[in-house]
Amino acid sequence: MKRSSVFYWLIGIVIAAITIASAFYFDDAVRNFVEQHQNRVSRNFMRNISLFGDWPEHFALGLILAGVAWWRGNKKWTRIFLSMLVALAIAGVVGRSIEIATGRARPSVRAEEVWNRFSAKYNAFPSGHVTASMAFFGVLFFANRRVAVACLAIPILIGFSRIYIGAHYLSDVVCGIILGILSAVLVARVFLRQSIIDNQKSESRSRRG
Repeated sequence: MKRSSVFYWLIGIVIAAITIASAFYFDDAVRNFVEQHQNRVSRNFMRNISLFGDWPEHFALGLILAGVAWWRGNKKWTRIFLSMLVALAIAGVVGRSIEIATGRARPSVRAEEVWNRFSAKYNAFPSGHVTASMAFFGVLFFANRRVAVACLAIPILIGFSRIYIGAHYLSDVVCGIILGILSAVLVARVFLRQSIIDNQKSESRSRRG
């Protein structure tokens, strides 16, 4: 079992490395393509997605859901929603630290503003919006995979919106997704062990059936 886990982790690391390298390689191509396919309606829509897709909105949603689950006496989902909030917090802190450390400028930032490391307005790598959203909804994968798959459209749409309005490069979004996934895995392993075991049993029964 341990050997199997190590094997899957190695495969995951290789896939992540290839994906990140590819994202950096296609940064300029994607940016140029998006710049050539802009229109006012889409830009306003994507700007609104970015506006309401930041971590405060995710935090408010998680807090409301946890409150409703607690009020209804559902300990399982209360724990899940609180775990989503923890993943959101971890991803936010780690992501912001990386942004300050790397100091990578956004596509729309002028060269003389590149080293303004401590202003979120100028930091691009990784995308904070995407990191937070993927960490938040990624936890659901260990609780209810059908719901998680349906929710994956949210961080993907947020990521696309950040590229579309010129706030991030493709690599910023891709690395945000990977960081969010790692945060979700870490939190789930610590706080949602029973949910993971239940999912494994359910999958085992489905295969036998």
